[in-house]
Amino acid sequence: MINIIKLLPHQERVLDETYEFDRVGYFLDMGLGKTFVGSEKMWELNAPYNLVVCQKSQIDYWIEHFKKYYPEYKVIRYDKQPIEKIPSESILVINYESAWRRPQLKELRNFTLLLDESSKIKNENSKQSKFILELKPDCVILLSGTPIAGKYEELWSQCQLLGWNISKELFYKQFVIQEWDDRNQRYKIVGYKNIDRLKRKLRQYGAVFLKTEEVFDLPKVNEIPVKIKSTKQYQEFAKHSIVKVGNELFVGDTPAAKKLYLRQLAGVYNSNKLQYVKDLIDSTSDRIIIFYNFKKEYEVLKSMIDRPISTVNGDLKDLSAYEEHENSVTLIQYQAGAMGLNLQKANKLVYFSLTDKSELFEQSKKRIHRIGQERPVFYYYLLTVRSIEWRMFEVLKERKDYTDALFEKEELDV
Repeated sequence: MINIIKLLPHQERVLDETYEFDRVGYFLDMGLGKTFVGSEKMWELNAPYNLVVCQKSQIDYWIEHFKKYYPEYKVIRYDKQPIEKIPSESILVINYESAWRRPQLKELRNFTLLLDESSKIKNENSKQSKFILELKPDCVILLSGTPIAGKYEELWSQCQLLGWNISKELFYKQFVIQEWDDRNQRYKIVGYKNIDRLKRKLRQYGAVFLKTEEVFDLPKVNEIPVKIKSTKQYQEFAKHSIVKVGNELFVGDTPAAKKLYLRQLAGVYNSNKLQYVKDLIDSTSDRIIIFYNFKKEYEVLKSMIDRPISTVNGDLKDLSAYEEHENSVTLIQYQAGAMGLNLQKANKLVYFSLTDKSELFEQSKKRIHRIGQERPVFYYYLLTVRSIEWRMFEVLKERKDYTDALFEKEELDV
């Protein structure tokens, strides 16, 4: 087979280090080109069949990548309609949510399994994780820019795929610190131990950890928390768990509902925050990236922006304005666009509202702070004063999720 791909020196070094391994974990920092490293390793392994499992938003990207750089393969989109007979020298591409609905994959043999963003199988009890762990690949390639997001316990399922068959009990005993939680009557994780030993052991099973700063000197990062004035509606709801805004009634009758409405009242229902976004956009002619959570936020933001707009969400992916117009505004919903996009033409990123998922938060930052970025980058965190957003920001900076359970505990502690 003819190889037409050209790798960067650090990518070649990673492949050289793992040449003898048929199960590898490429835990490369976001922006270091793990797609190229993973696909090249798959080509080197040269299995008759190949299965790529990725996020739904990345299916087209992977298909285009293989068709461009590895035209000798037959690339098959496998999430729509399965085929009866899989041809040799083929690559099946499917998303995590669909893979477990293809039981015929359990019969596949003599194949390489490539998991893009392998942290997706961190919960070994989910249907998609169970299914993947039951597959019988000859070779495995794990790719992740944030393999654990600071949560080392979540590496256990990935250890199984690398061939390190350590029991979960022993893994926790050696690397995780737990304390008994009287309130919930269960053990909770409070820290980690022997992390250097953990990484050394993983290297013995083909894992490579590589940070951006070990390879490139990227431009300076400027993080700017912006204090946004609160509203009477937010304060009333925070105190009484009920408020009427226009024709809408918000009732926080459960902790999950209260958390949701507090986030929305601090965001899209805060006219002060909307005005700040408008003023910020008017203050520059540069490209701006805005991350948001909810459909209502997208609708309101889109209606108030009088510039070329690109959109990435569950319904639409259109980056034409971003590519063609220097003064464009790109609206990205976290779940759809925090991972995988290359947006280094922009150097200004606005967090209209925060995600409660640490991994998405960390991934989102790397959309503009990556290889190819030549200017200092600016992150604007728009945080409503005396609101839930400040606590979320603190937790995310610790690389932890701001869960419903954490919110409920903090409510009870007040």
